[in-house]
Formats: sequence, structure tokens, C-alpha cells
Amino acid sequence: MAITVENQVEVPAAAATVWRRVVSPEGINHEMRPWMTMSMPRRAAGLTVETFPLGRPIGRAWLRLFGLVPFDFDHLTIVELEPGVRFLERSTMLSMRRWEHERTLTPVADGTQVHDRVTLQPRLPLPDLAALLARAVDSFFKHRHRRLRQYFTGA
Repeated sequence: MAITVENQVEVPAAAATVWRRVVSPEGINHEMRPWMTMSMPRRAAGLTVETFPLGRPIGRAWLRLFGLVPFDFDHLTIVELEPGVRFLERSTMLSMRRWEHERTLTPVADGTQVHDRVTLQPRLPLPDLAALLARAVDSFFKHRHRRLRQYFTGA
């Protein structure tokens, strides 16, 4: 069973500035720390989100607990892209039969609203596992949004 989690945050910066940050490996890892980091696939060296081949797996992006211990990987696939505005990742993971992450940036009066929608479906058909993972993903994206906001406020 698939479950969807949505979170949003407003950051005090222009959408173009926020976009550059949130699609860069440095920005992604800053949001995730200290809990985890994600390495970019070797085949993606030198590519940007704007030059990724749409709809084709880019390779394995390893997730590392505390930035050290590999614990999962993402067959990273960007299927839709509106540069500066939105991306949709539709991937599989070692732990997930389905992982969809859509991030949309919308200009607002005091900066930019960042909206994340994640749909997940675990590989293991254990009762309540999807609901448990959805709670963990919800908490993790709240953490990511706090970190993103702190980056732009300097707090």
C-alpha cells in the first residue's frame, strides 16, 4: 500500500536562489544532516538536475546514516522537470518498491514556499510498515525544512 506525505515551508529568499540550493548535492546533504547524507551516482558526475536524462535511471544514490554507514540506495530517476520551479523523482530503492518525491517552489510575498510531496510503498508487505515509514518520512522532511529555513535565515 502506498502512502503520501506532504510538507511545506517558507524561506526568505528568491525562488531562483532557493532552487539552486535545493537541487545541488551540497544543499541536499545540508538539509539531511546530521541524520544522513546521499551520494550522487558516479554516472551523474558533472551533471545538474537540468541535464539529467528524464525518465532514465541515473544510477544508485547511496544513503548513509550519519554520513558514514550505507543503509539504503535510491535508483535515482527524474521523470519531470520545470527548471527553477519543480521536479518529480520517481525511483525505486532497496527498501522501497515505490518512492516519488515532488518538490515545487512557489514565489510568495516574503520569499519562496517549498512544498514536498512524497509517496512511498515499502518492499516488505508487513502490516503497518507503510504507516510507520510515512511518520518517519514526515518527521525527516520537517527536519529538512527546518535546516533549509535556517540556511536562508542564518539562524
